[in-house]
Amino acid sequence: MKIFVAAASAMLVFAGASAAFAEYPDRPVRLIVGYGPGGGTDTVARLMAAEMQKSWGQSVVVENKPGGNAMIGPDYVAKGPADGYTLLYGGQGQITVSPVVYPKMPYGLKDFVPVAMMGRYPLIFLVSVNHPAKTMKEFIAWAKANPDKVNYATASPAFTLGIELFKLKSGTPGQTITYKSGNEQVMSVISDQVTYTMAEPPSSVPNVLGGKARALAVASSTRLPELPDVPTMEEAGVSGVNVSLWAGIFAPAATPPDIVKKIEAESVRISKLPDFKERLRAIGTESPGMIGKEFQDTIDKEVEQWRDVAKQANLKFD
Repeated sequence: MKIFVAAASAMLVFAGASAAFAEYPDRPVRLIVGYGPGGGTDTVARLMAAEMQKSWGQSVVVENKPGGNAMIGPDYVAKGPADGYTLLYGGQGQITVSPVVYPKMPYGLKDFVPVAMMGRYPLIFLVSVNHPAKTMKEFIAWAKANPDKVNYATASPAFTLGIELFKLKSGTPGQTITYKSGNEQVMSVISDQVTYTMAEPPSSVPNVLGGKARALAVASSTRLPELPDVPTMEEAGVSGVNVSLWAGIFAPAATPPDIVKKIEAESVRISKLPDFKERLRAIGTESPGMIGKEFQDTIDKEVEQWRDVAKQANLKFD
């Protein structure tokens, strides 16, 4: 009799879990973005949320939680309920860069399950249209001749390390000025508050095409189709600066595997939609739809890569 009761109880628990999975999501889902509105991470998160909402029939709301060196958003999700209703749409800087440059972190990699990489893009080197340099060679010469005038804008450690890698390879100076979003860092260059930045395509390409900013190089092995006249770093005379950033969905570590799989499957479906792919392509972004072990291996590899760059640049943040 006791065996029968135990078995029946186990079946009820299994049935309850299966029902919860089958019904997910049965209420609004939140995608937390740890940056301000308008940047590349925020832009792709909103495109993805719209597709999820159509598919699931539930509201999928993007909430911006910038500040705290971009750690407030991830920390909020890491300490929140692990039920699939509060997810992180996180950037590379928050996941693979911050852990190697900050001695104290409010969260760690162990606090998340990587679900899917949904956006990947190279950084674009930008100056104001009022800057005297028209090419990378001219900019490097100007920077070396005016070391006290050179500073750069960054919205997260990922941008910072990419720019510090450029400084190492080009031998140029530059002080850091921090902002809350990729859009703000681009605006700071356009308005001549800061000398230059290396920013993501969603916040860069429209301003370059609109004549508001000047792109001197793309930190990738090939030119961007959206900016065919802008050379790669290698073509511009700076070797070894190939910096692509990414962002994706993360769930709290204790999220039930069945729910993670459902979010994962939806992410892959969205990454293959022609309209979604085209909208990302228009802002210089691709959607790999990378999941599972491949995504985790990419994270592990990049942690070591950025640790090396931070060591070479002697970077350590408070």
